[in-house]
Amino acid sequence: MFSGSWKESNMMVIELKIPDQNIDTEALQVVFGSLYRDDVLIKPSRVVSILAAACMLQLDGLIQQCGETMKENVSVKTVCGYYAAASIYGLDSVMKKCLEWLLNNLMTHQNVELMKELGVEVIEQLIQSSDLFVMQVEMDVYTALKKWMFLQLVPSWDGPIKQLLVDADTWLCKRRKLGEEEPFLCTEQGTTFTPVFRHIRLQYIINDLASARILERDNIIPPDWLSRIYKQQWFAMLRTEHDNDNGPQEANKEEFEQNSMRCGRKLTKDGDYCWRWTGFNYGFDLLVTYTNRFIVFKRNTLSQPCGGAVSLQPRRHLAFRLRLASFDSSGKLICSRSTGYQLLTLEKDQEYVVMNLDSRLLSFPLYVCCNFLYTSPSSEH
Repeated sequence: MFSGSWKESNMMVIELKIPDQNIDTEALQVVFGSLYRDDVLIKPSRVVSILAAACMLQLDGLIQQCGETMKENVSVKTVCGYYAAASIYGLDSVMKKCLEWLLNNLMTHQNVELMKELGVEVIEQLIQSSDLFVMQVEMDVYTALKKWMFLQLVPSWDGPIKQLLVDADTWLCKRRKLGEEEPFLCTEQGTTFTPVFRHIRLQYIINDLASARILERDNIIPPDWLSRIYKQQWFAMLRTEHDNDNGPQEANKEEFEQNSMRCGRKLTKDGDYCWRWTGFNYGFDLLVTYTNRFIVFKRNTLSQPCGGAVSLQPRRHLAFRLRLASFDSSGKLICSRSTGYQLLTLEKDQEYVVMNLDSRLLSFPLYVCCNFLYTSPSSEH
């Protein structure tokens, strides 16, 4: 432009038209400056504007540096902005990093401002993933979505996170009192949220009586979604009882990722823990123990009290994956371990050591997240 046979080569002042709203004067100064020096200091708060300007001038080295800065500084305040920018400017590795952060932190560190910022497209990706770090059980995924939906509908809401569910339930209650009988997702206002709620694994909510009653009370989910799941679960129970379905015996990763039960637990400090996740599990009472840096599964049959029916079949099969993680104050992984996808056969009251942990790598609070499949995939159409 400055040395060729262009009219700009003789002009003292050149006006640039910049259609990208993310680019400002300060960003242009940094980017033009980078043409004359190799090292550029990029502040995390300025990285999106600098990335936009670098993309306009096609400066690959600076674009890459912006990407590395973004990946190093993903946090609750930056994750949505970074994801949106990475989507616009084609930084796939940054989008992946942001999604990983959200999968790890959406439920382990719930945050009102983050829930307000998250759009339908991003949260749909999170909810359908088997890598979502679920705390407690699938009902808590539904509850988190209910809070998120309320904040999308009432963005002016301002209060502590503990009050959020109460106010979301109150909002739904007012709707019912006004005589609204149509399930919320079937209304004009609710249809936007349908793609997200479709990815809730309802089979692991209706297996608990209190949770099933809340679903009915809230009247968010259309009845035909639920009746289909009730039918599916009834057949699964009959196969277990009458068709000797002792659980999955063949590796089917796709089935596992789409339909596994998602659950989790926070271990606040080192010590001894023993727990079970609630809900009807076809007579498979699985106890999980953390003690002396070991995590152990036990198929409880006769040795411990159990509130429900217990299967007396000699062997039961189980597909599982167990993950451990601890995070720093910005939600970044400090350490993580995974068993990977495994098949396991347990006899009555048999124990199995799932993981032996290195004390040097342990950092508390420790988050435990599990995926389970207790039954074989249905062959019925």
